[in-house]
Amino acid sequence: MAVHTVLVDELSNSRYGSSTIAFTFLGLVLIGYLINILYVAFLGPLSKFPGPPFRALSKLPAIQTMFAGRDGEVYAELHRQYGPIVRIAPHQLSYNGGAKAWNEIYGFRKPGTGKLAKDKTFYGRPMNGVDGPITADDANHSRQRKILSHAFSDKALKEQEPLLKHWAEKMQQKMLEQATAGKPVDVLKMLNCTTFDIMGDLTFAESLDMLEESEYSPWVKTIFASIKFGTMIRGVKTYSPMVDSLVTSLLARVPAVQKKAKEHFGYSSDRVDRRLDREPERPDLWSRILEKSPLDAEGGLTLGEHHSIASLFMLAGTETTATALSGTTYHLLKNPDTMAKLNEEVRSAFLSFEDMHLESLARQKYLVAVIQEGLRMYPPVPIALPRRAPEGGVTIEGEYVPAGTTVGVHHLATNSSKTHFKHAKEFRPERWLGAEEFKDDHLDAMEPFSVGPRNCLGKNLAWHEMRLLLATLIFHFDIKLNSESEQWDDQKIYTLWEKKPLMCTLTPVQAAA
Repeated sequence: MAVHTVLVDELSNSRYGSSTIAFTFLGLVLIGYLINILYVAFLGPLSKFPGPPFRALSKLPAIQTMFAGRDGEVYAELHRQYGPIVRIAPHQLSYNGGAKAWNEIYGFRKPGTGKLAKDKTFYGRPMNGVDGPITADDANHSRQRKILSHAFSDKALKEQEPLLKHWAEKMQQKMLEQATAGKPVDVLKMLNCTTFDIMGDLTFAESLDMLEESEYSPWVKTIFASIKFGTMIRGVKTYSPMVDSLVTSLLARVPAVQKKAKEHFGYSSDRVDRRLDREPERPDLWSRILEKSPLDAEGGLTLGEHHSIASLFMLAGTETTATALSGTTYHLLKNPDTMAKLNEEVRSAFLSFEDMHLESLARQKYLVAVIQEGLRMYPPVPIALPRRAPEGGVTIEGEYVPAGTTVGVHHLATNSSKTHFKHAKEFRPERWLGAEEFKDDHLDAMEPFSVGPRNCLGKNLAWHEMRLLLATLIFHFDIKLNSESEQWDDQKIYTLWEKKPLMCTLTPVQAAA
């Protein structure tokens, strides 16, 4: 205190000009800032965790990794080099998680223990400002999920089997048209068209007509473009709260951005309004939701929540399923012996497409194992979904983590870890079938749908779609990977995979034709 007083008195002396005082003050602020950075990096509570020193000093390396689309390869390598817990930024830890890490970060918490809330810099609110299941607080999330789960029950999904089979057959017919015309087939595009048409039918009781055109609609193209743009914006906003506020304020003042965002959100909300104004010929997801919660009933879903939920369904229930299937198909094509085994199982189990049913498909063990291995090798969401350590801190994997620290299990780093999976770089469905060679694998380290109270609500629907669509493809066609797609999995990551066309030659199987 005495030193501070003397310094102020000296600077206030008339010998010093105002500019000298200002520069001295700024110098002291800068020195204090640098001292704080060094303290946080090398003496703070996270200094005990391993990681590159420059990442302990600044968020910029993490942001640069995000901008470069190298999230997967960089963090997988960091975990190989530094171990199961890596400090990837001054206040952020990445986990190469087993079941313990998954449950301690994302799982249910005991009463009286703090919950690890979602990192708000990662999850943007819906355009209408009304929170859906992704961004809602715990109370509203619980209320919404209780209502929505009615639409995803086993009984409700069983009712949707005719709809799912209709679109699977439509996909097969459109692929057959291209194959018989001698055209190469972009399997990724056809799978995306199918999953979007399915979800459009389930959510709005109307088709998006993407399979009919065998082309992405402008609305879907906007979705794909916005994923990369959103990743870039999020990267900038994570630098500091001040930058976050500044970027948010600037975007709100750009008419073109706001116009596009409103048009995009309006596409789904307008269709929800049309759906709510009529009763469809057959039950859909909204039929079950409205049974549980009539519109604006006390404690039910508001119209704004209906809009936000529909917008969520049209991304979370479409692109990710097509991604999983395209990745699984690619790895099958790169492993002919595995493809042959799957062909044998599917084609011997069913005499015709009409024989395929959701329940019987779930009993095809090799089909299920192939999809599980596809999810491991090519997780639809390859990055970590961040959470924040609560007030008072939390213990994860036996190590105390202070309040405010961002934590998450990195999907791709975990799934490709030799710690958890033998021959981690190889596509080996047998590991999911109890093969002796893989008896030491930590199969519970893979959680593509997450765990805990906020795990994926549509998990069962996704599994039905994946089994049905892959079996339909395998049953009807022999598939050959075209040369331009030989290195298809060499992709960048902007939250999701930045995928290239998956070009294949399809030959109809005569017995299935």
